Amino acid sequence: MSAPIHRVGLSLSGGGYRASAFHLGTLRKLSEMGILEKVDIISTISGGSITGAYFALHSNPPEFNTFFNSMKEKILHRSVISRLLLTSTFLLFILFLAVFLFGFFYFLFTSQPVLSLLSIAILVLLLLKFQFRLFPVSRAIEKIYDSFFYEGKKLGDLPDRPLLVIGSTNLQTSRPFTFAKDCMQDSTYSYLVPPVIFNPENFPIARAVMASSCVPFAFTPVPIAAEFFVDPVNANKYHPLLVDGGVYDNQGIHKLVTTGQYQCDTIITSDAGGGETGELTFRNTISLLITSMNVFMARIKKAQMAEDIYQNAATANREIAYFSLGWDAELLIEGFVKNLAAGQITKSVIAAHELRPEWIADPKSYSDQIAEYLKSRIEFDPNKLPTATEKKIARDVPTGLSSLSQSQFDTLVKQAEVLTELQVKLYCPSLIGKYATAFFEIRKAE
Repeated sequence: MSAPIHRVGLSLSGGGYRASAFHLGTLRKLSEMGILEKVDIISTISGGSITGAYFALHSNPPEFNTFFNSMKEKILHRSVISRLLLTSTFLLFILFLAVFLFGFFYFLFTSQPVLSLLSIAILVLLLLKFQFRLFPVSRAIEKIYDSFFYEGKKLGDLPDRPLLVIGSTNLQTSRPFTFAKDCMQDSTYSYLVPPVIFNPENFPIARAVMASSCVPFAFTPVPIAAEFFVDPVNANKYHPLLVDGGVYDNQGIHKLVTTGQYQCDTIITSDAGGGETGELTFRNTISLLITSMNVFMARIKKAQMAEDIYQNAATANREIAYFSLGWDAELLIEGFVKNLAAGQITKSVIAAHELRPEWIADPKSYSDQIAEYLKSRIEFDPNKLPTATEKKIARDVPTGLSSLSQSQFDTLVKQAEVLTELQVKLYCPSLIGKYATAFFEIRKAE
């Protein structure tokens, strides 16, 4: 009987260009460690989808430095928002607004100033009823994505390995909608009798990335056109409406730990969440709504971390290396010891690190000894850590699609590289050559 397939998954979170740069650091460090070539599945969300899809298209042959430098140039010099402001879509929308504003000011100085209020009332009504038709911003950004990154490529052009899985959220079903080379689907539709099946081969990668990064309140939801239904009749019955994948799972890890076609045994999750904790100022209802949505998404993130990472690693015997932009690298070993005390480290990972029996029995009493041992084992070098200034620069980068400065890019990449190396060495010993043999021997015996 052959051994079961051990699959390695990498998930890249949302966060706009901040996430795109941060994940570049993750990919480069994994490449340097010889791990990137072992990745079977890449699950991406929002900003992570921008980088993940571009990498997938350039991962064969594996000229990583060429890909890295090309993506870096785009993040530094190609602003999606700046290009959007020059599109006919935006300019026509501004012209539409100008007509009604002209009417407002014109009638204000006539004998019938009440018509000014009528002009504004009509504008508001039209925006409420037809905003997405008047300003189809997502369609415009899709074209920009295609121009900057994907050059007309379709899902069918993606490589078989690593398998790229782009995540979005379906408002019609309140479930994830995923895009991959051989399948685009929402589990709700797949369980119908008969199931609703979509054809991914000719679906534009730029549109899938747009759906994945379609931030509510900012962009227009992305529909699935009738041509992508295998049975055209179903296009009249079901109307998927897609928004940012982060609404359901901003880290992209959920599908990698859920039983199904994308389930993996070893998972690396790169989270570009900013972790800002500064004082908040609300100037209008929109800013309050956006912040409230961020709180809601943060709550989902924490719940998913508890279920998909800490609990799942121990109960499902998985290796899961999770790290976030908001984390301090100097505290990672201390965090490992705390997780050890909480019973959230698998037996095979513990054994692969060759921890002493007395340490395993009582981690709290031996926390300092364990920490010093692990520092030596994973070659922890405090001189490589980002400075407080560098961390602040990286964490202060807002979520958006405007180009980054050189210092913003460099600090995001550095933070990601340091966190990636340490967490993978701590939590995924099967990916490290000198630990791998021992790890799998222990796994077989369990």
